[in-house]
Amino acid sequence: MAAFQYVACEDSGRRLTGTVEAVDVDAAVASVAALGVHILEIKEHAGGAATTSFAKGKISRSDLALFTRRLADLATAGLPLDRALEIAGEQSGNATLAAVTEEAVRDVHAGLPISEALAKHPKLFPTVFTMTLRAGEASGQFPQVTSRLAEFQQLEVRRRAQIMGALVYPSILLATSIGVVAFMEFFVMPRLASVFTDLGDDLPVSTRLLLQSSEFMSRNWLPILLVLVALGGFVRAWLGTAPGAIARDRWLLRLPVVGGVISKAVVSRYARVLGTLLYGGVPILESLKIAGAAAGNRVFEVSSQKVQQDVREGRRIAEAMKDTGAFSTILVQMVAVGEETGDLPHMLGRVSETLDFEVDTGMQKLTSLVEPLIILTTGSFVGFVVLSILLPIYQAQDLVK
Repeated sequence: MAAFQYVACEDSGRRLTGTVEAVDVDAAVASVAALGVHILEIKEHAGGAATTSFAKGKISRSDLALFTRRLADLATAGLPLDRALEIAGEQSGNATLAAVTEEAVRDVHAGLPISEALAKHPKLFPTVFTMTLRAGEASGQFPQVTSRLAEFQQLEVRRRAQIMGALVYPSILLATSIGVVAFMEFFVMPRLASVFTDLGDDLPVSTRLLLQSSEFMSRNWLPILLVLVALGGFVRAWLGTAPGAIARDRWLLRLPVVGGVISKAVVSRYARVLGTLLYGGVPILESLKIAGAAAGNRVFEVSSQKVQQDVREGRRIAEAMKDTGAFSTILVQMVAVGEETGDLPHMLGRVSETLDFEVDTGMQKLTSLVEPLIILTTGSFVGFVVLSILLPIYQAQDLVK
């Protein structure tokens, strides 16, 4: 990614300057044009990325949500926006966020809107964040729109915490299972191999199979490790490409049981982002584009782009969504109701709430299913190993008798 400096002007004639990151100049032009301004000049910034001074810093989702909530509360209380931004940054408790807001306050004093001042740091502030703030500024409803954005971010943080909490116990069980298997294969069986060798060909099939696998892994652990690392690198590189990412996301959606939960979670996030943007006054075409990118699934991103194209040609949103086949029936129906009643953001929020409940229920079911499955698998392997060890011992006792 390279950084490009641009000079542009709004329809009112006000000149704007800023920096945008993109892979090339064409992509930079597209990014700036998406802001709804007219480009006067654009060139690559020799100083590197726009976020160079903050490249080593991070802003967590919870930090950003708390910052947005404070910004909304201060703006609602009637403070000037530059002062609200300054106080929210000082109270953030995050050094990177404080430094970014300090620079943004200087840009605001120089004449930039808050949204554009924060948009100069795209690695720290996502597009949905800055575009929503920009819509709030344009509509004169900055406190209300920022408050809605804060609610959206808090829900995202809460959902992420729920998912991580649900995965903790299964992850511990899985790690323990892998540790038990490795201990048996690399430490227990090699020490018993010399004992069982004296029994010759009279060993049970399970014992011979276990000894052979243990010997193979002990002698070839380095090549096996290198192959696994190389394979992991190849898969990671392939998933970094557009076809690889689409194939992965399509496979995840087709997984039994799990795919349904993932699909509902993605649709819920898509609906929440789209509703937040529309509530803030972001144009529908731009909202569809951002919501698709923020959904976290390439299949839905491509489908949202198709919806965007159909809507640009004059079709209704619900009809375009239905034709893609990617969006759930409940979303299509509620979008249709929202278009008819003129309250699409509210309908999208209702869809998101309904799907959130179904995702919570699905996660609980998955957790209750995965935990005993891991325990059963681990217990079966340990039982197989113990049985393979005891059978030769019993045979040896019979021979002695």
